[in-house]
Amino acid sequence: MEQIERYRQIIRQMIETYAAIRPSRGEIEIETIFDAGNDHYELIYSGWNGPYRIHGSVLHVDIRNGKVWIQHDGTEDGIAEELVDAGIPREHIVLAFKPPAIRPHTDFAVA
Repeated sequence: MEQIERYRQIIRQMIETYAAIRPSRGEIEIETIFDAGNDHYELIYSGWNGPYRIHGSVLHVDIRNGKVWIQHDGTEDGIAEELVDAGIPREHIVLAFKPPAIRPHTDFAVA
């Protein structure tokens, strides 16, 4: 349980760091969702860039069965290596946005 709490803290801190970065254009609101009860963490942008509606997930990370599942990663460089650098082992990170058939060919967990 201590390990999961550490993962929660790392994920929250990472999302808060990304949430502090304002989009360069548009009237965009930044929303963070931290649902520790269900281990669901998300960063969402919503608003307008001129006539275009902006609404969507920038980051979506879950903790399932003791592993960190990156459901969506809309960052420029990707957060998987940042999670490793923060202390989460590669074998505890699932690139859920990759098809299951591709996951064995990554340096991360399959599921």
